Amino acid sequence: MWDNLCDVPGVVVGHATDLEGVTGCTAVIFGPPEGATVGVDVRGSSPGTRETDRLSPTGTVRGTHALILTGGSAFGLAAADGVVRFLEEQDIGLDVGVARIPLVSGAVIFDLVTGPPEARPGPQMGYEAASSAKAGDFAQGTVGAGTGATIGKVLGMERAMKGGIGSASIHLDGGIVIGALAVANAFGHVRDPRTGDVLAGPRLDDGTLGDTVELLPEAMANMRWGENTTLGVVATNARLTKPQATKVAQMAHDGLARSIEPVHTSVDGDVVFAASVADTDAGVNAAPDIVGVWGARMMQEAIVRAVNAATGITGIPAIREL
Repeated sequence: MWDNLCDVPGVVVGHATDLEGVTGCTAVIFGPPEGATVGVDVRGSSPGTRETDRLSPTGTVRGTHALILTGGSAFGLAAADGVVRFLEEQDIGLDVGVARIPLVSGAVIFDLVTGPPEARPGPQMGYEAASSAKAGDFAQGTVGAGTGATIGKVLGMERAMKGGIGSASIHLDGGIVIGALAVANAFGHVRDPRTGDVLAGPRLDDGTLGDTVELLPEAMANMRWGENTTLGVVATNARLTKPQATKVAQMAHDGLARSIEPVHTSVDGDVVFAASVADTDAGVNAAPDIVGVWGARMMQEAIVRAVNAATGITGIPAIREL
């Protein structure tokens, strides 16, 4: 269909973008009334998250109604309030008798240095992203949560390149659909796993792209805390329990490791969510290993698409501009 996360039935995606502030957010909303079964795996050492403990295999509440991926560092977590407000208006949430409580988890990237530092997503942008969410094709690159994303900062921001948001999906035999969405804002460089070529990374004096790992020993001063993060979402119509969704999220990190080098560093806040949107009447059974390995492959493709689709901002070019 569209070859993105929305190919998974019941998943809709919406963006809010502030090109002047160079920031934004992306809402992923799950269709069934009870929400999706979501697991999470946090590998980076500098994450910024909301309601991820609830997603652990021992968490009591199963359903999650939406995810919010956002810029603005810790400030950007406020965008979730707008998603909650929109869902409440739609009468979507956990029925506790006196109210329906929309359950929204999320994670942030650091983009405060790519635009005015006072610009960051808040409740209004979260509401805009949620209210614009729809099934179908959606913009990729410098949009939504990928608006202020950058790649390859080992030589400092003045030598970095533009990251962004990307998505991919696959239809397997038996009706299984697996999609991934990634916000690429990594400290390391992005490599095409199929060719080994560096697509986006630190720009050297001669105009070529450097290897972050090789440059790292002489550039430790540029490893600044918390300014990097890759966020990911894997979704499927296969029926998964919460422990199985957590395993899929763990396996999907392989897609980050194949396309970003280095990844999961002390200055990255890498987070991957995995969602099963199968309802009780329809839904396809599949081993979590199948979803996990294909989720990882779709994740690496989503990261490559994120940098290929990106457009540059002042001082930070995208791959298409080199």
